[in-house]
Amino acid sequence: MVPTKFIEGVGSKLAEQWVATLLTPAFCFWSGGFFLLTQLSTWRNIKTSLGKLSEPFQIAVLVVCLLIIAASAFIVQHFDLAILRFLEGYWSQDWKLLQRLRKHKTQQHAQQLHDIKDQLQILMRSAPSIDVFNKKAQLDYQRRWLPSKPDALMPTELGNILRAAELRSEAKYGLNAVVCWPHLWMILPEHPRNDLQEARASLNTAARVWLWGLLFWSWALLVIWTRWALLALPIGWFTMVFAYRWALSAARDYGDLLDAAFDLHRDKLYKALRWPLPENSDVEREMGERLTQYLWRGPVNFVSYQDYD
Repeated sequence: MVPTKFIEGVGSKLAEQWVATLLTPAFCFWSGGFFLLTQLSTWRNIKTSLGKLSEPFQIAVLVVCLLIIAASAFIVQHFDLAILRFLEGYWSQDWKLLQRLRKHKTQQHAQQLHDIKDQLQILMRSAPSIDVFNKKAQLDYQRRWLPSKPDALMPTELGNILRAAELRSEAKYGLNAVVCWPHLWMILPEHPRNDLQEARASLNTAARVWLWGLLFWSWALLVIWTRWALLALPIGWFTMVFAYRWALSAARDYGDLLDAAFDLHRDKLYKALRWPLPENSDVEREMGERLTQYLWRGPVNFVSYQDYD
């Protein structure tokens, strides 16, 4: 029959794309939400009713379901940046509760940074040993992912990781990453560009999974009276926790690659803009500040970029 051949054709030609679609968080959300609202007997009745339909109609139902999943995934994908910014701690001033939380968490991170610096000072004066070395390495790693300036601290761990990565090029070379990055990105070689794209895609995917987990948790909360809601609530919460930990790992990878891009390819930025290369490390930071100012405000009389903070 033609419908059967059509199904076989779909299976042979589009199997990979369809499976990839079905295995997305969107599919998990819709299938989980469906089972939250239906009992086992209801599902059996639906399955029996679908089995009685003609094959063309079954195909139509399948296509409609896939379109709903794909459309919802497409819509949620457009919120990647907004969700990522929220997870970083860029919260609206209108949300007073979040602003109080922001202040509290920022103070905690400031105290953490202060404690790390004090412990490092103590270890620097300690007698060399393997324990001292391991402890110092651990503290150095923690300090690397915290902004060096207390006023630059963010309320979340993810925000601090990305903020620290953004500030590192400015501290070393005077190049503000937010201003200079779009220009440097345009002239990066293919290999580092691909690595950065993969790291950023992983970070965006983690943020997207976190949102799907939040939606599923919220949906389970709304239908708490149903049979499976008490099981769905921890599943949604676990998904959010897993996605956030994934985002932290992806952010560190992205931060390391961003740092390496400035370390190894910043000279290309000077050359592409026809600026003279810094003669040595002593003047490079000032040259980087001038270049940042040029990219941000054009060829005006130089004023330190910090004056505009």
